[in-house]
Amino acid sequence: MTTAHVEALSRAAALLRAARRVLFITGAGISADSGLPTYRGVSGLYNGELTEDGLSIEDALSGQCFAERPDITWKYLAQIEHNCRDARPNAAHRVIVEAERRGIETIVLTQNVDGLHRQAGSRRLIEIHGTLTPLLCPDCGAAFPGEELDALGQPPRCRACGSVVRPPIVLFGEALPIDAVEALQDELEQGFDLLFVIGTTAVFPYIVEPVVMALRSGVPVIEINPAQTQLSPHVDLHLPLGAAEALRAIALQLGWADSA
Repeated sequence: MTTAHVEALSRAAALLRAARRVLFITGAGISADSGLPTYRGVSGLYNGELTEDGLSIEDALSGQCFAERPDITWKYLAQIEHNCRDARPNAAHRVIVEAERRGIETIVLTQNVDGLHRQAGSRRLIEIHGTLTPLLCPDCGAAFPGEELDALGQPPRCRACGSVVRPPIVLFGEALPIDAVEALQDELEQGFDLLFVIGTTAVFPYIVEPVVMALRSGVPVIEINPAQTQLSPHVDLHLPLGAAEALRAIALQLGWADSA
């Protein structure tokens, strides 16, 4: 770690120490140290290449494809579920929870469907793209825990009515869940005095909006991402590190050894 990294981490730690209400926006990069790939949308298995079905991963994981060919959509949902099944929260997730435990009002807005923030214990959590569990029947409303996925067949079918079930995630082309959007707007209306953007390229409007709000109102924005993004030239502090490494170092500077 360079001297510039150490100085930047020290500044980030000072900003977090002084903060009272913090918004953490997280994407796939925060889960990388839990063994999950960073990805476009909801799968890092293709990186722009066509699937074996001749579709882009965005088309295979779209609401339209699920309606017309649920077997194709479920082929790739099952791969995502398999990747996430044994993943556990890492130091980055734990440090965010530790901030909350230490009295900082902490809100997490995540693009991830892996459920790791919830596993770690984040309470004020907005999972804007939904989660992989439970499995829900769109016809009769029956619900099944994720552990039953393998037993429901492929594509998995409802034991009550036989319809294809699905997880409560947002497929490509589908609207965001109203309750999550309303929760985000409620949090933004209350304001915040520090914003972290972690492991995301922040290309979606509902991710960019809080950043723009912060920049216009003078709220410090800290970006944690090994790569430069479209936000990097505009934020107050860009830490070119992995999420776990950066947040662990910040926690150690704050004396939060247990979470690091």
